Amino acid sequence: MEAEQPAATEQREGIEIGPRLRTGSLLMALAGVAFIGYGIVFLVLNFVGSGFELGVSTLDGMSKADLNPAVAYYISHLHVATAAFIISTGIAVTALSWYGVRQRLTWAWATSVVAAVIGLAVALPMHYTADAFAHDWVIHLGPIYLATIVFVVGVAMAYRGLKAA
Repeated sequence: MEAEQPAATEQREGIEIGPRLRTGSLLMALAGVAFIGYGIVFLVLNFVGSGFELGVSTLDGMSKADLNPAVAYYISHLHVATAAFIISTGIAVTALSWYGVRQRLTWAWATSVVAAVIGLAVALPMHYTADAFAHDWVIHLGPIYLATIVFVVGVAMAYRGLKAA
């Protein structure tokens, strides 16, 4: 006896992905992969690099070895946690974009946008509040800005593709 397919599965099989939706969801997913990559670099630098963030070699002229060990460990702890959240947000954005947006699921598009916007809106302003430590702006924030531009273009294209149904 053959089991009946749920109506939702039948509806999804008939979905055509237009070029805007296809390209937009691809760009959104690629930006998510870039977020993952940035987080991995952030994590690796904590253990084998300067011990600081991408584009930061010292803090007020002090290397990680010059810091109080408890402070250095605390900074390392925060970097690992931050990297984990950057990577997990990238995974969520990638999966939602590739599997949800391509299925014309508006909630997946909206969730992907909200996840990325909240992360960026909370993290980026702190970089402009004070120059308490020297960092190479291009190396430090350039990759995230590039990924964000790709994401925003993808979001706009996917939205137009979702509305063209």
